Amino acid sequence: MNCCFDEMNLIHQPSCAMRLTVLSVLLACSVTTAAAQIDTNRPVRRLSLAECIQMALQNNVDLEIRRYDPQIAEYELRAAYGVYDPAFSFSGQHSRDEAGSRLLGGGFSIPGSITEADRFSLGLGPGLTPWGMTYDLQGSVADSYGRSFSVDTNGFLVPLPFENSSGSAQISLTQPLLRNFWIDGPRLAIRVAKNRLQYSELALKLQVMQTITRLEQAYYDLIFARQSVEVQRMAVELAEQLVEENRKRVEVGALAPLDAKQAESQAATSRADLIAALSQLAVQENVVKQLITSNYAEWANMGLEPTGTLTAPRREFDLQESWRKGLTLRPEILQAKLDVERAGIQLKYDRNQVWPQVDLFATYGYNGSGAEFSGSLYEIERRDRPFYSFGGRVSIPLSNVSARNAVESSKATLQQAVLNVKRWERDIMRAIDDDVKQAQASYERVAATRAAREYAEEALAAEQKKLEQGKSTTFLVLQMQRDLTAARAQEIQALDAYNKALSQLSLDEGTTLERLGIDFRVE
Repeated sequence: MNCCFDEMNLIHQPSCAMRLTVLSVLLACSVTTAAAQIDTNRPVRRLSLAECIQMALQNNVDLEIRRYDPQIAEYELRAAYGVYDPAFSFSGQHSRDEAGSRLLGGGFSIPGSITEADRFSLGLGPGLTPWGMTYDLQGSVADSYGRSFSVDTNGFLVPLPFENSSGSAQISLTQPLLRNFWIDGPRLAIRVAKNRLQYSELALKLQVMQTITRLEQAYYDLIFARQSVEVQRMAVELAEQLVEENRKRVEVGALAPLDAKQAESQAATSRADLIAALSQLAVQENVVKQLITSNYAEWANMGLEPTGTLTAPRREFDLQESWRKGLTLRPEILQAKLDVERAGIQLKYDRNQVWPQVDLFATYGYNGSGAEFSGSLYEIERRDRPFYSFGGRVSIPLSNVSARNAVESSKATLQQAVLNVKRWERDIMRAIDDDVKQAQASYERVAATRAAREYAEEALAAEQKKLEQGKSTTFLVLQMQRDLTAARAQEIQALDAYNKALSQLSLDEGTTLERLGIDFRVE
């Protein structure tokens, strides 16, 4: 059923006016309840932006997750160095060998010999050096003892016990001259691991910068949300004040009831807008809480009151300087350059694998022997019985298809990585250019909206005086109130946009941590 606000319909359809009155009461109760929940029933924590940033650096879950990446990369680098760790080996062995008896003529036989041996060996290697040489240190000593039998000239069986010891100590070396000389698999893994360690540190730095920027902007939005609540409260106060003044005018017959209902309608609308602003404030508080704590339950019922304000400090923008900062400080472009470096390392390795395998090898050591272990060790120690060998070997793949295609693949990967750097340069310059224009426009908008708000305040004051003198209408005053509320909202929105634009420009320049005085170190 349509409700037409004229005197005739108000007489014949009183339910329409009653519904508007009931709606106004309900909205007023809702506003009172929501405001009480946010302002009185919950504890409120006052926080500055610096405090929020400190809490985020200590408690943000995303940062805690990302902090493990450099640790993992460092462990992987240390593990890559493990290829140079030689293996120490030691072994001991005892053996026994019994030979069968030998038959002689006339039905006689000679018992078989019995031989026992103890052998000990130790080694260090095989090991690898950072220039590709492999080495192997080996030492061994063996002691053999036992007995055999023979027949003397008189035909008697004679036991012949025996015991002897022998040993050696040697070192073997192999040095590649072409393939695996400049770089080999282990050196490739180490250099790539170093590269990825730097990459992970930059990723952590980027995460810190992005988290702080999100927090900064969320903090500014929180200030905006609280000021929006205040703007809507002032709108409710203006509307209720006009309702009260109009009620008095209706009582004395100076104003038609229809005009009074128009003011009540505006008051109800203002209360509804206040409810929406309170709801948005609660949502924005949750955004900030998510960024500053890892235990959301402790903060769920706590209100946040920012101690900062939205200001508009004037800043001179230098596009060329901002570009220079962005192209030298942004973690993303530094990571892209590390990708180029890694591709270059891989290409160097693949090119080295195309070469033939040319190796020099040599072995040098000392022998020793004696009746016992001590005799063998003594001769080895005296180094009287040296031995050595040396030589070379060449291995040339006939087609080398795998290595040559690996080189071509690495070249393409390197070119792709270089183009990725150029793409980042383009995107960074474009983003900074947009940020500067956005910041300049937001700053100018702040001045314009401030002037608009001041004019709206003056216009409303003038129109209210006219209404008091009977030279204006409630409709015009209501329109002025709506204009003032909109102007106030636009002013704080412009301030919010300007501060967020400066924060985004700092992120795109790569100067977020420097601007806030945060010393970034990976420990």
